[in-house]
Amino acid sequence: MIQVAVMGHGVVGSGVVEVLLSHHDSIAKRAKEEINVKYILDLRDFPGLPYSEKFTKDFEVIASDPEIRIVVEVMGGVHPAFEFVSRCLAQGKSVVTSNKELVAEKGAELLQLAEQHNANFLFEASVGGGIPIIRPMVQCLAANEVKQIAGILNGTTNFILTKMIREQMSFEDALALAQKLGYAERNPAADIEGHDTCRKICILASLAFGRHVYPRQVHTEGITGVSLADVEYADGFGCAVKLLGCTHRTDDGTVYVMTAPYLIPRESQLAGVDDVFNAIMVEGDETGDVLFYGKGAGKYPTASAVVADVIDCAKHLEARKYLSWADGGDGVVADYRKTAVRKYFRVCASSSAEAAAAAEKVFGTVTFLSRADAPAGEIAFVTSAAETEEALDQKCAELAGAGCTVASQIRLADFEASHI
Repeated sequence: MIQVAVMGHGVVGSGVVEVLLSHHDSIAKRAKEEINVKYILDLRDFPGLPYSEKFTKDFEVIASDPEIRIVVEVMGGVHPAFEFVSRCLAQGKSVVTSNKELVAEKGAELLQLAEQHNANFLFEASVGGGIPIIRPMVQCLAANEVKQIAGILNGTTNFILTKMIREQMSFEDALALAQKLGYAERNPAADIEGHDTCRKICILASLAFGRHVYPRQVHTEGITGVSLADVEYADGFGCAVKLLGCTHRTDDGTVYVMTAPYLIPRESQLAGVDDVFNAIMVEGDETGDVLFYGKGAGKYPTASAVVADVIDCAKHLEARKYLSWADGGDGVVADYRKTAVRKYFRVCASSSAEAAAAAEKVFGTVTFLSRADAPAGEIAFVTSAAETEEALDQKCAELAGAGCTVASQIRLADFEASHI
């Protein structure tokens, strides 16, 4: 019998315990051995549960018990999760986590620690929740060189944007509905400001390109600046607005990583991913585009992915799963300002004619967009030629000098090129 400890009994942690208990027999068949939850670490009390006797408030109980072979970390955050996971790995205990923040910040260090002590550190649930992505990239796509990854990685923001597109809701009303339905937290900053998506694309970029990418190195924009007007202009242009995490290797060997809203052509598979669903598109040099799709969050989908990693650990207690990347640092991540992109702009001036003339003078040939009931003095357009972000910023300054206000700007996704 393999003894397991679960650290954290929140939404995901309670789901993990329930799945391990309710699917005990089928899990034992797959793992080739019984798996027993011996401890559950949480500072809160949970009286009346069928497994209340398993709770402890003392991490040392888990750390000092040689019977514990696998530890599940579902506490969230970096501290004290990092210290607890490090202690467990240093003692040869394998660790499974769904903690995207921990993996994005400390993944290289923890993978190295696992290797040094012949343990496993697995984190399938940290990116796609219940959507398999880590294992397929490591195993099923192992013969490929990954060219690029683009993903809708946050269900909350995708739900909000879907409501804006389909029901003409304002951002504020769509967010309020997401909170009412339980899709968004009371403090939704991690979702709507792009931090959750950033952490996930950092993990995928690290895995795909072999060097750790830290969230602080990634230019990150959320959806708080996306208005209903932008969604309407995009729809008229044949595009949907989606928050994407994107990465590809550049010609000079650095890794381009970005988290931001994009205009996606409706013929793209990602454009049709709506509501709380997530999708991750991986382009391999041999496979072409492969799409992973499903609900990226939720108690049981995430718990399912965690338990799958527990089973994997149980089958590899005496051997390591090959899953690692080197540490990162300066020079790994490309300067996004040097990357050429096309952009959508929404501009306001004293008159529409004045704004249009200024746009053509500064940007040259552009494609003007339209929407019903656009106010006087507002125009929207898409640039024709790809230019560096640096150059586009300078042109925005020139527009301001001509008496125009740039109300919003959104990048265009280019799936035909070797990058987004």
